[in-house]
Amino acid sequence: MLQPRIPVNPLPTGKPIPLNHPTPTPAASVEPTSPASTPAPASMPVVPARTTVQLTPGSALALAAGGGAVILVVGTVLVSMLLAVAITGVSVALIAVVLRLLVRDMQKGR
Repeated sequence: MLQPRIPVNPLPTGKPIPLNHPTPTPAASVEPTSPASTPAPASMPVVPARTTVQLTPGSALALAAGGGAVILVVGTVLVSMLLAVAITGVSVALIAVVLRLLVRDMQKGR
């Protein structure tokens, strides 16, 4: 009943397939004009030209330094999280040992 409806595309074309197929709307009456004055159809978006990125030695060095800084920050965060988990595990294990000793002493009647 609640299964997702994902379209199956056996041959990927790179074009998205909409889940809801729009119904065509009736075209309004259009008066013919000369071909030179007709604007481009709205369904054809204008794609801007891609700009090329040129890296100078200084910008490449800054990019490498920035990447290294990001790696160091992410590594520091991950190591600190690992240490927090390890410290928590050790403290829980010590609490379990202490509670086990207390329960054993209570059962012996001391």
